[in-house]
Amino acid sequence: MFDSGFGGLTVARATIDLLPAEDLVYLGDTGRYPYGNRSLDEVCHFALEIASHLVERYDVKLLVAACNTAAAAALDELVEILPVPVLGVIDPGVSAVVEASRSGRYGVIGTVGTIGSRAYEAAVERLAPHTEVVTCACPGMVEFVERGVVSGPEIEILARRLLAPLLGHDIDALLLGCTHYPFLARVIGDIVGREVVLVSSADETAFALAARLAELGLENPDPDRRGRQRFVTSGDIRAFTELGSRLLGPELIDAERWRPFHQTKESA
Repeated sequence: MFDSGFGGLTVARATIDLLPAEDLVYLGDTGRYPYGNRSLDEVCHFALEIASHLVERYDVKLLVAACNTAAAAALDELVEILPVPVLGVIDPGVSAVVEASRSGRYGVIGTVGTIGSRAYEAAVERLAPHTEVVTCACPGMVEFVERGVVSGPEIEILARRLLAPLLGHDIDALLLGCTHYPFLARVIGDIVGREVVLVSSADETAFALAARLAELGLENPDPDRRGRQRFVTSGDIRAFTELGSRLLGPELIDAERWRPFHQTKESA
């Protein structure tokens, strides 16, 4: 499982809780985050590099692209070239928000890269073509989470400005189309109002993962075993461990360092 940083820990948490017998390797590319303001081609290169590393180094049996921007940029290519099954977060999220919406009119918020890719519109057209989706890019919100800031006046002011375009569309459900955003659910909920149901793709992705493992006969045969979690970062190990343990829980007690080949100048 991988993400640009800490956001995918929401998917990791749901997976650990739902599938406690499974081993999990999580790679957070904190040395190169955020992905949302990068080109989709660059994000695709990052995703392919990370995926290859996880498959070759850890011999994983299935890969989860727990990053909406990476899934939008690279999921099709990952599915095509990797020797293991690949799961993204976009389709499970769309299925969940469609189910949560009573009116069939709902919103999706995400990074500039995710929203600009129109991956959610494509998923809606494929999975629920008779519903109406309103999308909204929210640049800057990921950076707050990556600094461990999930409440307070600064993020509230930014979120209120970014979410303003959604408020006039009479939506009744909102998909948090970035795995970082569940950490900001209280702030977002206060702005959009109690009548709007907030939907995170994290739980739905974990359910989809469990179903895929069962479908392929890849689930661990011993339901009583305790799975092992390993955490990897391309950034500072101490910073990743300190903030990651606050966001995920007690499973994250240490991390390994990974140095990507496609190192950017700002992270070198």
